[in-house]
Amino acid sequence: MRTLILMYIHVRLLNGFNKLLTYQVPSIYQHEQLIGRVVQVPLRNQLVHALVEHQFESLQETPSFTIRELNSLNAFPQDPHYVSFINKLAEYQQIESYILIQRIQQFLTSEKEDEAIIYEQINQTQQVVLTEEQEKVYSFLAPYIEKPLFQPTLVHGVTGSGKTEIYKKLILKAYQKNKTSIVLLPEVTLALQFAHLFKHTLAVPVLSFHSHNTKKEKELLWQTLLAHKPIVIIGVHLPIMLPIGNLGLIIVDEEHEVGYQEKKHPKINTKEAALLRAQHYQIPILLGSATPSTTSLYNSQKKGWKFFQLTKRYAGNFPIIKIINLTEKKHQRKNFWISKELEQAIRQRLEKKEQTIIFLNRRGVCFFIQCKNCSYTPICHHCSVSLTLHNDNELHCHYCGKKEPYPTQCPSCKKDNFLKKGIGTQQVVSILEKLFPMAHIARADLDTSSKKKEWHKTIEQFNKGTIDIMVGTQTITKGYHFPKVTLVGILWADLNLNFPAYHAAETTLQQLIQVAGRAGRESAESLVLVQTMIDHPIFKFINEINYIGFYASEISKRMLLSYPPCGRFSEIELIHKNESTVEKDAQKIINLLAKNKNITILGPAIPPVSKIKNLHRRKIYLKAASFIPISEAYQSIKSKKFASKHYFTPASF
Repeated sequence: MRTLILMYIHVRLLNGFNKLLTYQVPSIYQHEQLIGRVVQVPLRNQLVHALVEHQFESLQETPSFTIRELNSLNAFPQDPHYVSFINKLAEYQQIESYILIQRIQQFLTSEKEDEAIIYEQINQTQQVVLTEEQEKVYSFLAPYIEKPLFQPTLVHGVTGSGKTEIYKKLILKAYQKNKTSIVLLPEVTLALQFAHLFKHTLAVPVLSFHSHNTKKEKELLWQTLLAHKPIVIIGVHLPIMLPIGNLGLIIVDEEHEVGYQEKKHPKINTKEAALLRAQHYQIPILLGSATPSTTSLYNSQKKGWKFFQLTKRYAGNFPIIKIINLTEKKHQRKNFWISKELEQAIRQRLEKKEQTIIFLNRRGVCFFIQCKNCSYTPICHHCSVSLTLHNDNELHCHYCGKKEPYPTQCPSCKKDNFLKKGIGTQQVVSILEKLFPMAHIARADLDTSSKKKEWHKTIEQFNKGTIDIMVGTQTITKGYHFPKVTLVGILWADLNLNFPAYHAAETTLQQLIQVAGRAGRESAESLVLVQTMIDHPIFKFINEINYIGFYASEISKRMLLSYPPCGRFSEIELIHKNESTVEKDAQKIINLLAKNKNITILGPAIPPVSKIKNLHRRKIYLKAASFIPISEAYQSIKSKKFASKHYFTPASF
């Protein structure tokens, strides 16, 4: 017979209270392993959820108050590493761990009784046949699924090289060993695409966890985790936060994508969180991309990551790439945005019943309107950015969503002579419809992809060949396989090169290569026409085979200035409704941080968008040789009181 002893726990409430509280464990739970479990505890006159962080048998001193008992245990997946991982990630982000737990709190409020787990019908496994290049990657990583060892592996595979086939075979291996795999994608649209693909090609339960999930889908996922069953979990940011006791593999596709960096505080970088989790759980992690990030390539060179290259396309040939400088007289014409060469190339594709993608990284009709008389430009007074003109003849703010009617006259000089500047996807569609009235032209950008059904219908029609020309933004550059596309036209390729960020050249080149990679995936001949208004060194690297050459050039520049990955670069963002207050607080923080001699302080800087939803923003950047001095510097001011809210982002992208 077991002897009953007094047992206590320290819990952290999930409601934002940041101190550990002590509760006594009732006799019915005395022999339970409670660390990492979510429990209900009494707080005043109500029951609240809390996470158990410590479990112990005796108190160091007699309390002056009565210690209350925990009320009940929530059903929570067994994961012995979960609490320590969450605490480690919270420490890195300089936030309280309860903030991370809140992301899965939606599961804890479910009153649904346990029931039989029924998955959507899955097909029998299609045989995964790998090429010699692909087999090398699989053969290296497969043994690590069986033994506990952290093994980060980077695969640089050209577009269409079949990275997904490697993913599928590794997932099957993990499933056979009763282990769960996480597959991360940078966008929900891609996550939906991968889920559809895996459900039709793998005899493995495939579940998703992202913003498009229904309540029923979330409940099925939670029941599966509680049952400790092996599955594949696909998503963007959320899967990495789930408690998964049998986690055996993490895959990060399109690992270079800035979509893994969250835009809202706390700005967690999901790729960094995935690496931290893989290290904490001692499991393999595979990162794949046709355009690997400079940081990941550096880690392969300097930090022991295994590196593989897939240089051959699974089908089709690489496209011919041609740069068209629109400032040269031979390319200039009345219709400025579609060069004569691009127009001719589109006509040829239409005649041969082949498809074309026209890429422009701007939504809307045009960037902005400006008064010809006094140069007044309508701006969003809540967000300090110019309003974008859309086809509904309304001006939209792409930050807060505010809409205004097209002005009948200038508010400043009262004239009615507005000039439309720039170009957007809607305007490109209008131009193409005039040039090719018989063609079926469609648009795919954030405006359409946010409407789930409309987006899927457009992609499905394009795959079937009923759409001749697709005009889109970055949403069509990521992972899509369009076999009938033989022409890609890139408009205004230099658009983002002057964006105020140290990695502007890298992100621009990655985007250009990704969209160029949509051409010729199953054809012998294809063409990419890149229209630009400047000569820039990155254009010589658009051919995928030359991408590593760009890394060699770029890393030398980063070394000179100690920018990542050759140093650490973090940010502190301050927010307040009063501009003078946020400026004063920024200066106060700089004065306090100046005592730290191991960091370089930049700022306070006014961000490109300095006001969003009536809140003013300032940024302070911290540079150092490693992350430790930056973390210590922020820790020294974290608890100090300022009128402005301040947030820390470990890695600034």
